[in-house]
Parts: sequence; structure tokens; C-alpha cells
Amino acid sequence: MTTYRQLFANREFRSLWIGSALGNASATMTSLTLALMVDAATGSALLAAMVMFGPSLAQVLGASTLMSAADTARPRRVLTLLAGLSTIAAAVQAAFDLGAGLRLLITLLVAYGLSIGSGVRSGLLNEVVGQDQFVLGRSAMNLSVGAMQIAGFGTAGLLLQDLRPSDVLWLAAACSALAIPVIWFGLLDRKPRRLARTSLVETWRGNQRLLGQARTRPLLLALTLPNGLVVGCEALFVPYAGSDAGWLLAAGAAGMMTGDLVVGRFLSRSGRRTAGRWLRIMLAVPFLGFAFDLHIAVLAGLVALGSSGYAASLSQQEVLVDLTPTDLRGQVLGLESALRMTTFGVVAILAGALADLTSPAPAITALAAASLLVSLVLTRPLARVMNPEARIGSRHGGSAAAEGLEEVRPPA
Repeated sequence: MTTYRQLFANREFRSLWIGSALGNASATMTSLTLALMVDAATGSALLAAMVMFGPSLAQVLGASTLMSAADTARPRRVLTLLAGLSTIAAAVQAAFDLGAGLRLLITLLVAYGLSIGSGVRSGLLNEVVGQDQFVLGRSAMNLSVGAMQIAGFGTAGLLLQDLRPSDVLWLAAACSALAIPVIWFGLLDRKPRRLARTSLVETWRGNQRLLGQARTRPLLLALTLPNGLVVGCEALFVPYAGSDAGWLLAAGAAGMMTGDLVVGRFLSRSGRRTAGRWLRIMLAVPFLGFAFDLHIAVLAGLVALGSSGYAASLSQQEVLVDLTPTDLRGQVLGLESALRMTTFGVVAILAGALADLTSPAPAITALAAASLLVSLVLTRPLARVMNPEARIGSRHGGSAAAEGLEEVRPPA
């Protein structure tokens, strides 16, 4: 079994990981800072949730218009441009005294551009580490998300007690700026996986092929709905806990990181599938504790435990890649990420509206219960897809043939 040490010995993977980590740290500090600013200015749980998670809605626009770039553009060039875009946006947020609406608009525009980043990064990961190391590599990338969320939320929460929000936003801009040379000098200038023009038509052509596969639909639902409902719980941490929200968010990142570490590093393929059945349930149940008036430290422990359930996504993404033709693997992972992030944004806004009508605690409890219910409903259809005997195509030279998909041919 490949180890993390062997994985990080790969210079290109190391650069991809560091660039991603810096971008995540910047995004985390920015989102928490803006959410606290808007919450303090307006007192609205809905607006705070929109500023922190609303930009995820832009993911669906990116998936609908730009996601073909995940396989048709040069990865190093795209990732460098996206890091530059993040730097400029954070600097603008720091330099000018903007209203809540304008700040949200800027984050939506940036999120639209960044929407293809996950697809580009995931497709490149498959080439950098190879398919046999994909799950471990994906686990390591998820660990960077968890680690940087802990660092970003924790750092922002502490700094905001003594510094101005603009100072924290400047720090976020610096993190994004550091990612630019790491990506440009650390990654090879690889050619696109598919010879086609990055366009709306090409994006929709690929999306229609991917969404037309009956076997992948339960996977996409399992990767988006249960996770999205729990993210709705997280979107209410700021109105629920105020300045202590950073501890809840950091605890969630720690739990997610622990789950990815254990599942990605120590479990076999079959072990990941077995663990995934229980992790999907574990994701939601601890959040039901918000129905009770518990100490913030107890709630942080429950959040960490529940967030470890996100690791169920590793085995689901592994099967999703198996069922997808090679020339669409960047786009399918980008599409899955875009659908997931869009669900995050929609549910976060609904959560904020529900909390404004009631209060954060019952809203969190209701969303956790809904996530648990969805996971239970998806148990049978997901089991059929995850069953290795049902996926003969992956053993016989191609999910493309098994799914009746035609190979993408370059334009004449």
C-alpha cells in the first residue's frame, strides 16, 4: 500500500497540494471574515449564510458553461489564472469599504471563475499520481482542505479579536498570491486530455453524457444531498455561536480531516465501501445534538464526529471515476464538485431563511434529520452501484463500453 511519504516524494503532486492548501486557507479566512462582518452589520442569519456559502451557487453556472476546460485546457495555465483571480478579489475586499451586497457580488463572480478549478485539479491529480493511487491522493487533497480550514478559521477567528477585518483579508490575499509561483513552477505544462475547444457546447455535450449514465445518478445524489444538508447546519454556526463559531468550524474541519486520513490511508478498496455505509449515517446523527442546550465544547466534539462522515465520499468518488471514460474524468469530478457546491449554497440559503423564521438550533436539527433520512433512502440504490459484481465494465477494459458511451473524437 502506497504511503503519504511516497506520495509527497512526487514533486508535481507536492506542488499541486501546496497550491491547493494556500487557496483553501485564503478562501476560509475570507469567508469567515465576510460572514462575521455582514452578521454584525445586519443581524441576519440569511445574509450571513449567503455571504459565506452563497457563492457556491455560482458553481452550477461554471459547470454549465466552463467545465469542459477541466479536460480541454492546459491545467497549469488555468490553475495559475485562478490563483491570480483569488488574489485580486481578496485584495479588493480588503482595500475598499464595500456594502454587503457588493461584497456578495464580488464573491459570486470569483466563485464562477473558480468553479472549474476543482475539475482541473482532480483531472490533473489522476494523471500526476495514477489511477491506483487516486484515492490516497484524493485523501491527501481533502486533508489539505481540512487542515487549511482549521488553520484558516482558527487564525481568522483569533486575529479578528485584535485586528481589523481588512487586515485579515490582506492576509488571505497574500496566501493566494503565494500559490501562483508554487503552481507555475511546480507543475508540468501538460497538454489537454481531450482535443476540443473549451466552450458552452462542449461542456453541455460532456454533461449530457455524464448525467445520462443511470449508474452514476445514485452516486451523484449521495455525494451532494446528504453532504449539502449537513453543510446547511454549518452555515448556521455563525448566527448560533457568534464569535465561537470558529471553534465549531475548526472542529468540523478536524473531523473531516481525520475521516479522510483513516479511510484514505488505512482501508482497502472493499474496506472503504464497507465503512462508507456507516459513515453516511454518522455524518448526520451527531448534529442532532443541537436540539439540546449543550456546552460549546460538547457541540464541537459532536461536530468533529459527524464531519468524519464526509469520508464516505472517497469510495463514492472512486467508483464514479471507474464508471467514467478517461477523457471525461476531469469533467465528471468537476461536475460532481459543482453539483455538490451548488447544493451547499442552496441549502445554506434555505437554512438561513429557516433560522430567521425560527432560530438556529431547531433549523440545524431539522437539516441533520433530513440528511439522515436522505442517506437511508439512498441505501439500496447506492448499494447496487457500489457492488463490484455490478460493475463488470471496470474489470473488462472500460466503463465507456459497459455504459454504451462513445469515445470523444477530436473535431475534424
